[in-house]
Amino acid sequence: MPAKVVVICLCFNHEMYVEQAMKSVLNQTYPAELIVVDDASVDKSAQRIKNFVKLHSDVNIRTLFFENNVGNCKAFNAALKLTNADYIIDLAADDILLPNRVEEGVKNMESHHNAAVNFTNANYIDEKGQLLKSHYAIDESGESIVRVPEGELFAQILERYFICPPTLMFRTSFLKEAGGFDEELAYEDFDVMVRLSRFHPFTYTDKILVEKRKLTNSLSANQYKKGNRQLSSTLKICYKAFEMIENKTEKSALLKRIIYEAKQAFINKRFLLFSAFISLGFKTILQK
Repeated sequence: MPAKVVVICLCFNHEMYVEQAMKSVLNQTYPAELIVVDDASVDKSAQRIKNFVKLHSDVNIRTLFFENNVGNCKAFNAALKLTNADYIIDLAADDILLPNRVEEGVKNMESHHNAAVNFTNANYIDEKGQLLKSHYAIDESGESIVRVPEGELFAQILERYFICPPTLMFRTSFLKEAGGFDEELAYEDFDVMVRLSRFHPFTYTDKILVEKRKLTNSLSANQYKKGNRQLSSTLKICYKAFEMIENKTEKSALLKRIIYEAKQAFINKRFLLFSAFISLGFKTILQK
């Protein structure tokens, strides 16, 4: 039987973009089920979703509408419980899947049965959909001009940001085995990549298959500012990673991440978090 794929589209106040995101799923060259979750948007997102579903009544689109905002992680997990698909893509409602994203992902994952994640190159676009740049610089043929690591990536994921999160395709069984997204965190990608890469390899497809929208008011764009919970979540993830490291290479990778995050905390006057990162850094140094 052909592999089943589900795309979980998470929406929060994305009325300007959610229809384009949903349409990009329906336009895939390989069929994928669509589950759309609106996390209590206060704009017209919910109505846009309902209108889109009505307009495409010939397609089985499942929807979840939360009355109160629960956050990305909990919203995603609610949809995850609804599916037994082989592979899952987490699509933010302001991003776009290019037509062959699902097909290329299935092709790759079906030939790498021990892989937890397939990731790809991506284009960054602005609010109006204009191209800004590619995630990995490319040559004239569209191939990356830098070496993109794949395989056992735990230490490298700990050390630095290099995977574009919207490009991830998960093997559902491994994701569910890991407990899905951590609902105690403000964001999901770093944590789930750390946990999955501890036990499973990642594979890379050297093609631009996703468009990631850069919004000036997004949570990720302001992750280090006061009032944003992402930095405190990063600290929790680093503590989790501390319990996972097994050798000097992984220890060094975690220290580099801690130093980077501590520096950002200090620059943005998040002094309590700065102290917490420094404390974890010393604890990591002293670990045998």
